[in-house]
Amino acid sequence: MFQNNPLLAQLKQQIRETLPVKEGVVKGTSKGFGFLEVSEKESFFIPPPHMKKVMHGDHITAVVRTENDRELVEPETLIEAGVTRFVARVKWFRDRLNIVPDHPLMKDAIKARAIKGLDEKSLKEGDWVLGELTRHALKDNGFFANVVEVIAGVEDPIAPWWVVLARNKLANQAPADHKEWQTVEESLARRDLTEVPFFTIDGESTLDMDDALSVKKLDNGWELLVAIADPTAYVAHNSDMDKVAAERAFTVYLPGRNIPMLPRTLADELCSLQEGVERPALCARLFIDSDGKVDDQAEFFAANIRSHARLSYDQVSDWVEQIGDWQPADESIAEQLRELTALTHTRSAWRSKHAIVFKDRPDYRFALAEDSSVTAILVDYRRIANQMVEEAMIAANLACGNWLRERVGTGIFNVHAGFDSEKMEGLVELLQAHEAPFEPESLTSLEGFCALRRWLDERETTYLDSRTRRYQSFAAMSATPGEHFGLGLAAYATWTSPIRKYGDIVNHRLIKAILAEQAHDAFVPSDELAVHLSEQRRMHRRAERDIADWLYVRYLQPAVAEGKVFDAEVIDIGRGGVKLRLQENGAVVFMPSSLILANRDRLECSWDDGRVYLDKAPLYELGQAVQVIITEAIEDTRSLIAKPAQPISPVAPQ
Repeated sequence: MFQNNPLLAQLKQQIRETLPVKEGVVKGTSKGFGFLEVSEKESFFIPPPHMKKVMHGDHITAVVRTENDRELVEPETLIEAGVTRFVARVKWFRDRLNIVPDHPLMKDAIKARAIKGLDEKSLKEGDWVLGELTRHALKDNGFFANVVEVIAGVEDPIAPWWVVLARNKLANQAPADHKEWQTVEESLARRDLTEVPFFTIDGESTLDMDDALSVKKLDNGWELLVAIADPTAYVAHNSDMDKVAAERAFTVYLPGRNIPMLPRTLADELCSLQEGVERPALCARLFIDSDGKVDDQAEFFAANIRSHARLSYDQVSDWVEQIGDWQPADESIAEQLRELTALTHTRSAWRSKHAIVFKDRPDYRFALAEDSSVTAILVDYRRIANQMVEEAMIAANLACGNWLRERVGTGIFNVHAGFDSEKMEGLVELLQAHEAPFEPESLTSLEGFCALRRWLDERETTYLDSRTRRYQSFAAMSATPGEHFGLGLAAYATWTSPIRKYGDIVNHRLIKAILAEQAHDAFVPSDELAVHLSEQRRMHRRAERDIADWLYVRYLQPAVAEGKVFDAEVIDIGRGGVKLRLQENGAVVFMPSSLILANRDRLECSWDDGRVYLDKAPLYELGQAVQVIITEAIEDTRSLIAKPAQPISPVAPQ
């Protein structure tokens, strides 16, 4: 009787039009329901039936209803799909192709078909593919996708690498190489520095060596010569190879393999500053006084150099620390290493007083077997040789930033604006609550930011340090000079890794044009290029995290059965629990509130405070040391779940 009743339909529409409409982003959950995140403090429940119409990340409008005294939303219109191109796994259902997005909050299979040129029947259950959404349930009758690429087979041992690269839209092969590379014609004269005793310090397996050093003691400090590999001697501006490098932006570094930005013949051979081989280089002569300050008047020039010694971090560190039998090949290199050690300590002390020095944290490295399985996780501590190279490169990049800023006012600069201006009110409240001796207006200056960071480093715990970092802005790459608060420097433009970073190639070309007294307009980077480089850097870092998460899960699966106890540090707190980093191997684990205490009503996990409260008393806080046991290592979601090593057994509240 009521079916297809136009009056009833009209009444429903009138009622619907009186309901409030909210706009926001869909956040899925692993339990089938979701939330519409309208703002940081406003969200609405999306019941499971309505979640069938949307996907995690969708930007939508939704109608707010009240059912059983609870507000919920019904998705109405799609503004922008959360995903359009995604990594997925093949799932066959009644001989029909489906794909399941590889995302912890997207579990529903999507009907699919392979594009022309792909053999659909050759796809096996569990194969990794790239899907492209062609229909959305809010616009059409259900979801549908095309399979546009096969990423890896279900049995492929290196599938994690291919999947991570595909998800982050990164190349999985080196650029096409040439049989012979010719040098580009340049009007810039090169000095002959082949007799200067340059040396390189790198990892044992490094092939793309892009920096060499030579240091000399002066009466009032040191002269530091920095020679940097010069791929622009082979890659012409705006050439096909240049465009490929610009698109890639960086060399991809993943455990067990790297995908170079430039062809391997250039990256690992012709441009690499190999021992005993003459190479073109772009050089800087820096003067560093006895207090550790870098003189403002650096000299840049082109040269041909020859590395006189290929040294490794461990060799040099052992020698400086008087460990083992290794010795430099001759006294010239030995004397330079002694002076570079002294320079490094002096320069680090200057930065500690006038800028910012990061606390030493170990690097974690995966040791892989031939089948790409993880055999061990090695801990690399930052030793003196690492500090030598780091301090030399920071000084060189500081000099380049100042040089480009003064002469042309452009280049590719690394900038960091300190604290986010929209979060300053909350930051000021936080610091005042902890009696920090800083006026609010000082926090927006480079000097004030550095002073605050040094004050935070002196505190007994890292709790307040961790909380203030939440108010910081993100670092970015810019075609306009700007301060880098995170380093405590007035200008910072990298030019020391042109084999690996396209922004450094841009800066090389600008430096060369200025030195040759030629027009540099063609080499001025656009704002669009700077944005592209920033985005690519984010994708590279995300890829590194993605593959690490995957390998950690595989490596730590035996620890679940063993019940091994790990020392960990609290690194984040959210509504659902605590995120921690294991000290032994660097893995990140999640400790849900349900595993902290069965009676979750007595727990409060406060992101705002950076603390977990039990019966209103602090239980955990950011930076705290905690012992945990891993309870699950879930490869499908690349997640590690943990619980406290010692059960929480508080006295029940009276």
